[in-house]
Amino acid sequence: MTDTTINADEISKFAAMADEWWDPTGKFKPLHKFNPVRLGYIRDQAIAHFGKDGAVRRPLAGLKVLDIGCGGGLLSEPLARLGASVVGIDAGDKNIRIAALHATQSGLQIDYRATTAEALAASTERFDIVLNMEVVEHVDNVPLYMKSCAELVAPGGLLFTATINRTPRAYALAIVGAERVLGWLPKGTHDFKKFLTPDEIGALVSRNGLEVIERTGVVFHPLADEWRQSRDLGINYMVLAEKAA
Repeated sequence: MTDTTINADEISKFAAMADEWWDPTGKFKPLHKFNPVRLGYIRDQAIAHFGKDGAVRRPLAGLKVLDIGCGGGLLSEPLARLGASVVGIDAGDKNIRIAALHATQSGLQIDYRATTAEALAASTERFDIVLNMEVVEHVDNVPLYMKSCAELVAPGGLLFTATINRTPRAYALAIVGAERVLGWLPKGTHDFKKFLTPDEIGALVSRNGLEVIERTGVVFHPLADEWRQSRDLGINYMVLAEKAA
C-alpha cells in the first residue's frame, strides 16, 4: 500500500481542462448540470441533521465544511453563500489557483489549499461535513482515501460520497454515452474498472467507524434537462454517512 492517493494521470487530465471550470457550456457542463441536485441534497441533509433553520438566508452558518477534490469550486462557492465555513482542497495546483481567483472575484472567503485528504487527515483539523463528491473514482489507493475522508469527519458529523456505480448501465451511459456519443465529457474521463458499487462504498465507510444512514440515486431527465434524486442506484448515486458523536 502506498502512502498517497494521487494519480498523476488524473491530475494532468483535469489540469488540462482547468481553465474551463466556470464555463457552463464547456468541458465541465455535466458538473454544472449536476450541481443543483447534489447541492440541494447536501443543504437539506445538513439542515435536518444539525437542526438548522432552512428558512434563513445562510442556514449553514456555524458549520465547517471540507470539499475534497474541489476543482474550480463549483460546490465550495454555493456552500459558502449558504453560510458554511468552507475549506476546499485539491491535489491540482492549477485548480486551486483558479478556484481562489474566482472566489475573490465573487467576494467570497474560502480557504483553498493544494493538498490531499491523507495529508490533511494527519493534522488535527476536523469538519462537521466532509464532501467526497465525484472524486473516489479518480484516486489511487481507495482504502487509504476513504479512511482519510472518514478521519476528517468530526464526531457527530456527516460524510457525503457521490460516485458512479460499476454496472453495465453505468458503462453504457457514463462512458459510451457521455464520453463517446454525446460528447458531454472528454474521452477517457472515467475508467470503468475504478467505479465502485454502493455496497463497496458502504463497506469502506463502515470499516472506518461511520454509519451509512441513506443512499440515493441520481438520474438525468432529458425532457426536463436536469438531474433528479431517484431510488435507482444503478448509475450515479450518493451515500450519506454519520460519525457517532
